[in-house]
Amino acid sequence: MINTVTLIGRLVKDPELRYTASQHAVCKFTIAIDRVGKKGEEKKTDYPRIIVFDTQAENCERFLAKGRLVGVQGRIQTG
Repeated sequence: MINTVTLIGRLVKDPELRYTASQHAVCKFTIAIDRVGKKGEEKKTDYPRIIVFDTQAENCERFLAKGRLVGVQGRIQTG
């Protein structure tokens, strides 16, 4: 099976970077994605939470900020 997703949206707030006990970087942020609806319906927005690890996490914290348009490619995992 294939579990691949590509999301494009705007950051809701600045990314949060933390380090685990073993010094691995973990960056968390949320993006807002407008959902296209039928004509006359109220616009809806989805807010998926994104988690990035290690070097990519440090780069996200360095280069991303609230309101910035981002593209994310990865996999979906539910808890």
